[in-house]
Amino acid sequence: MFKIIQPPVIIFGKHCITNYSFPQNCLVVTSNGAVSRGWLEYLKLNDFHIFDKVEPNPSIETAEEIVSEFRSSNFSSIIGLGGGSSMDVAKFVANRTKKFKILIPTTFGSGSEVTRISVLKVNGKKKSFHDDNQVANVALVDSHFIEDSPDEIIKNSAIDAVAQCSEGYDSKNGNPLTRFLCNQAFELLEEGILKMDKEKIVLGSLISGLGFGNCSTTLGHALSYVFSNEGYSHGHALSFTTLYAHEFNNSRFYHRFLNIVKKLNFSKINLKQSYDKAADLILTDRIHLDNNPKQVSKQDVVSLLEKINTGNFT
Repeated sequence: MFKIIQPPVIIFGKHCITNYSFPQNCLVVTSNGAVSRGWLEYLKLNDFHIFDKVEPNPSIETAEEIVSEFRSSNFSSIIGLGGGSSMDVAKFVANRTKKFKILIPTTFGSGSEVTRISVLKVNGKKKSFHDDNQVANVALVDSHFIEDSPDEIIKNSAIDAVAQCSEGYDSKNGNPLTRFLCNQAFELLEEGILKMDKEKIVLGSLISGLGFGNCSTTLGHALSYVFSNEGYSHGHALSFTTLYAHEFNNSRFYHRFLNIVKKLNFSKINLKQSYDKAADLILTDRIHLDNNPKQVSKQDVVSLLEKINTGNFT
């Protein structure tokens, strides 16, 4: 037996947002620059509140600030507009305030618009919150937003999606449907990245979210957070942590993932803190490690961190 959780309404397609009627008196949760980039103008909202201070790798304090700031506004619903950071904060706040939630990705990699997961920093460390009540009521996936995205954003978002679907396929918590979705997502993303077909990247990211969001990512994500805590973007960290995790797990995706990392030409990452201290933190991430296809010891983690820091691939 297995259970699949997804938004009851998913609307996909270029300019699909232009045909959607947004609720009145909504709260838009987004990042700095949403106005200057024309995102709000594109949505054609005319009755809304806005919080546009979501930071990369957001903290739980940001979510609590929103709850406190808008408690008396009696907003009707929440629109999470942006990348994974903005959508994760929006989901957490909507769950806390019991509001209707609409998620709109402007980058395509996190899959957050269709998952039950939000990732926030707690005491400076990334933590995953898994809750069925965080799933969007409506996900609007409009490829219009990828057209003007900087190459660096596309690159980091795309590798995030590739890491998620390939880890999800290997997850012990997977089932026939999640493996089908994760495999389909990988095929789309691989072709999209190697041929720079942006429409395939957008669709692959959506399907990846539906796949891994109903099982789990694994060792690559567990390893990545200590690098993100030191300032590396999530995608940049995953390009190497998932690569070496796939090698450790003997994943069917290792060589294809390696080709994608080479194509995207990521610079090396380097962990500053001690391997021993980092390993202790990584081993607390049971959600990811318990679903990894192979058991992972502290010595395994230390060896992987050393390999990520010093290893070269060809």
